[in-house]
Amino acid sequence: MDKIRCGWCGTDPLYMKYHDEEWGKEVTDDHKMFEFLVLESAQAGLSWITILRKREGYRNAFHNFDVNKVACMTDEDVDRLMPDAGIIRNRNKIKSTISNARCFIAVQKEFGSFCAYMRSFLPDKKPVLNHWKTLAEVPVSTPLSDAISKDMKKRGFKFFGTTICYAHLQAVGFVNDHIVDCHCR
Repeated sequence: MDKIRCGWCGTDPLYMKYHDEEWGKEVTDDHKMFEFLVLESAQAGLSWITILRKREGYRNAFHNFDVNKVACMTDEDVDRLMPDAGIIRNRNKIKSTISNARCFIAVQKEFGSFCAYMRSFLPDKKPVLNHWKTLAEVPVSTPLSDAISKDMKKRGFKFFGTTICYAHLQAVGFVNDHIVDCHCR
């Protein structure tokens, strides 16, 4: 018998593996949190499967998501990455990855970790567990993602509006939006 999954992952093996092994699983370390921040920011205006297929390209281009190394990247690095077909070749998104790394480090210094910063927005600092029966019920943003996105924008983060923020919260397991019948719930 086939496993019941959230409908968004369809039948693509890469998508199903991501759904089953990562999506909605709580992230507790900043390295993984930064990886998702980079990937979610790159997604703005694109489909997640597009970014998922380029994940290794991003890993190679951005120092295995080492936030300190990314924060030290320069305009020369941006120029070097522009022709790289392994990533989304958008100058503003590449530059925002570097500036977001610097903002990420500033948040780490203020809150002790980026995870602690994100958790500070959650009710009782615990992940939100939703009870959606269908994919159609799942929102694209919430007051929680509005608040986090607004605060991150104030801190200088780019390409992290409320919809991308909500997708990030889902990906890192700070919001559990697996439908109630999903085997991963």
